[in-house]
Amino acid sequence: MDKIRALLVEDDPNLGNLLKEYLTVKGIVTDLAQDGKSGLKKFHSNSYDICILDVMMPEMDGITLAKEIRKENQQIPIIFLTAKSMKDDKLEGFKAGADDYITKPFSMEELLARINAVMRRAKGVYNEEQNEFKIGKYTFNYNEQTLKIGDKVSKLTSKENELLRLLVLNKNKVMDRNEALIKIWGDDSYFNARSMDVYITKLRKHLKDDPNIEIINIHGKGFKLLEKSN
Repeated sequence: MDKIRALLVEDDPNLGNLLKEYLTVKGIVTDLAQDGKSGLKKFHSNSYDICILDVMMPEMDGITLAKEIRKENQQIPIIFLTAKSMKDDKLEGFKAGADDYITKPFSMEELLARINAVMRRAKGVYNEEQNEFKIGKYTFNYNEQTLKIGDKVSKLTSKENELLRLLVLNKNKVMDRNEALIKIWGDDSYFNARSMDVYITKLRKHLKDDPNIEIINIHGKGFKLLEKSN
């Protein structure tokens, strides 16, 4: 099995070198950049499986860097490192395309666990029995993380991909919010619940070209993917 290759962008040289050394020992090939612009150059020059970005950095902050990365690659998992714990900062991060968020100070073991969890989700190891689904006029390919209608093909992020699969597997039934949070995000915290709301909004935009498809809120329970008959 090929080793995971990570881009680590952290402006604190002590923490950056410590994280790089730890991840390397754990078998993750890690490139370190100390500001956003340098990180973007490395991203352009190399191939990575995951990006680990500090939020507060000189030259270019982590949110801006993530947006630049997402312009070129919708699939690569992104984990944010931050000293902030305000909910607005977390929401901003998820809107920029984050797959996970870890607040300083954190243990090395926790970061490694988050990386492994995000990589498992990105590779789609939950259920492998069915990978292509019809949703109204759409074809959803879970393995390829694509949603197709006519000649239009949309690439999904790993979170969008996992969330849409759960919705499809529960089509016309309620997808329990807490169960989905635990399965996709790892826990059902307030911040993860708000993150899920952001991704539900994104999925609604992806599905807007078929009026017979709708994702509705079921108050206090979760969401339901409705496929209306023509």
